[in-house]
Amino acid sequence: MAAIFKRETKAYYTGMIGYVTAAVSLFFLGLYFANRNLMYASSDFAMVLYTTTMILLFLLPAISMRSFAEERRNKTDQLLLTSPVSIPGIVLGKFLAECVIFAAPTVVALIMPLLLTAFGDVSLVSAYSALFVYWLLGAACLAVGTWISALTENQILAYLATFGALLVAYLMDGIKTMFTSGNLLAFIVFAVVLLIASVLVGVLCKSLAAGLTVFCAGGAALIVLFLLRPAWLLTAFDSVLSALALFTPFNGVVGGMFSLSAVVYYLSVIALFLFLTGQAIERRRWH
Repeated sequence: MAAIFKRETKAYYTGMIGYVTAAVSLFFLGLYFANRNLMYASSDFAMVLYTTTMILLFLLPAISMRSFAEERRNKTDQLLLTSPVSIPGIVLGKFLAECVIFAAPTVVALIMPLLLTAFGDVSLVSAYSALFVYWLLGAACLAVGTWISALTENQILAYLATFGALLVAYLMDGIKTMFTSGNLLAFIVFAVVLLIASVLVGVLCKSLAAGLTVFCAGGAALIVLFLLRPAWLLTAFDSVLSALALFTPFNGVVGGMFSLSAVVYYLSVIALFLFLTGQAIERRRWH
């Protein structure tokens, strides 16, 4: 794993991705820091981080898009998969390298709250807690991008798909407000998701019967819930949308309160998508 980590980290700085992402990130952090904290004499550094979350939608896909897609495009993935490194080691090595690239400008941002102490009282604990959760948010987004990169050999496609997924997660609060207006709408959305899941199961298992079984069983359960317990359906739908709102837990930290639930949520997202990445690579090894 260490060898892959070193190789991937070096590769980011051999090319331009590492330098460009660091420069863009520091530019916007510095811009909003000067505007919000220095010009308006505000001690709330977390608001600077909150303002730059939209920039992550553009930067993080650029970091994660090359992780596995480039290996497949260059036909070096088979060499990687036949190396003595385990699948979890490969995934972790690449993911940790991405996290280091994202963390580089974040480390520089550690100085910013210290600069504010020259002008008055500043809660460094609150500022650095927000910065830590901000990094976890970025790591969770990178985990999503790594999984998407493992599914394709086209880096541009990986970038656009990751950007689209993060954009939906960013707008999920608004989507949640629109889609929780009634049980019928929740039923329709769940039915569409069930149909997609059934198709995926059929493709992965290479069995039409497996896909039909999932669709019939899920459809029956969905109809029963809709007829007998519509409130449960709406509650479940709301919970699913809340789980997909990747940026929302960080918003709670911006208010100055450290949120352990946000940390657990982001660690869970990272673990889930790294596991899915490992499964995608494992399937690639045997095909």
